[in-house]
Amino acid sequence: MKKIIPFIFCFAALLSFWGCKKDNYPGAVLSNYIPLLDLRNIYNNAPISLTKETMFGATKISGLVVSDHRGGNAPAGLLMMQDNSRLNIMRGIAIELGSSAADYIPGDSIEVNLEGKTLAREAGVLKLKNVSTADIKKLSSGNSLTVPIIKSNLIIERPEDYESTLLTIVRVGFDASYPVGTTYAGDKIINDGFGNMILHTEPTVSYADDPVPFLSNFTGVIYTPETDTVPQLWPRSDSDITILAATAPKIASLIITGYLADPAGTDANYEYIQLMATKNINFATNNFSLVTTNNAGANTPTGFPAGGWATGGMRTYKFDITSGSVAKGQYFYIGANKNIWGAGSTDISSAFWVTKTYGSTPGDGFGVATTNLLANSGNAAGIAVFDLTNVSNDTLPVDVIFYGGGGNMYTAGPPEYGYKITNTDYYDVKNPSTLAIQPYFNMGSNTGKLAFAATANFSRLGGKYNIVSGRWTSARTLTSVPLTTTSVRTEIEGATTIEE
Repeated sequence: MKKIIPFIFCFAALLSFWGCKKDNYPGAVLSNYIPLLDLRNIYNNAPISLTKETMFGATKISGLVVSDHRGGNAPAGLLMMQDNSRLNIMRGIAIELGSSAADYIPGDSIEVNLEGKTLAREAGVLKLKNVSTADIKKLSSGNSLTVPIIKSNLIIERPEDYESTLLTIVRVGFDASYPVGTTYAGDKIINDGFGNMILHTEPTVSYADDPVPFLSNFTGVIYTPETDTVPQLWPRSDSDITILAATAPKIASLIITGYLADPAGTDANYEYIQLMATKNINFATNNFSLVTTNNAGANTPTGFPAGGWATGGMRTYKFDITSGSVAKGQYFYIGANKNIWGAGSTDISSAFWVTKTYGSTPGDGFGVATTNLLANSGNAAGIAVFDLTNVSNDTLPVDVIFYGGGGNMYTAGPPEYGYKITNTDYYDVKNPSTLAIQPYFNMGSNTGKLAFAATANFSRLGGKYNIVSGRWTSARTLTSVPLTTTSVRTEIEGATTIEE
């Protein structure tokens, strides 16, 4: 009992020292500055008067200006700033400042006194009200701004996280329904393959009457007026627009929609590739070809592919497609035996097939007979479609995908060797960030590839391809579809769609 009493006394003393008042930062010296992440979290669907108490002891914010009224494409009267001082998470805020908002330019470091000001959401945007220029102190100018590349689906899902911040969306195209000659002015639907947003252009800016390009990178500030539930991106001037392609590329008449790399039993003559036609095609008059590449370490010739897709040997194998016909939107197959999952499984010969017994027959023009057309482990493998049969080292495919691991895929040399790509949902002939030319897989930003499918699964690629713009408006994603000997075609078809 004698030991317990002193303990109780000490515990009570500690309670007396701490007190009972709730403290958000116990034992710490409170800062005069509140991060924008915390400031935005104060708002709870109703205007709030900002005091030292409501801001946990702070009285100011600081950060970098991102708005720029000089180009004429900024929300009127709003100064927008951002900071990432809390957990390195970037957040922005709009400050209602009237015509004085134009006195500040991107890269200005400012601090703003918030005591007695109001935080409110008006006209769709969270803003600080009752701020005057006397409340703002410019600390420095010309500071470097952090401009992250963000996919549109993230902005659409959580617009409040990106509101009033500066960011870039890459590989952006305009809605395919817009006629040739459509200009920037007004609100235009844009798509980066991950979702639809709005690009806003004031009618008085210098580029308002310019025709919209096919593919661009857009930098700007996120702003969502209450009249529109879709986030808007406001490029501040024409310098925020980087044109990647002024006009549309060649439309891919055939697109890759799936493949079986691991059938039951032997792989020889039971692996296959699934394609879809985006228009009616008579292959007798419009010849195509398909090439696979298997870069297993033991496959010869070893090293980097000196002939690209035409390397041949055990590295690449070609099928010519020169007879038969398919209709727009039709799935068809390239392989040997016409079974869905190896010997004894469902016969799917009712589909259109281009066949060659690759296990015992050389490819059309190059490629030795192989019992493993499509890799199911190890180094990266690929499939490319060409709108001709004379494939050489310099021939560009109309569609291409890679999957798997690494391996000797590209070298800058000299001499330069690799597998040529084209503009798809995964690859860009011109790097969207640096604008450098990068015509090969594994060069620059062209590192995207699919995973290996699970054992005994069909690799189904679901996406949406626009046959007017030639763009994937929904990028292909891999779904591993478990197969059995009684599986049917409907299990492996239907995930890819075409639109116009």
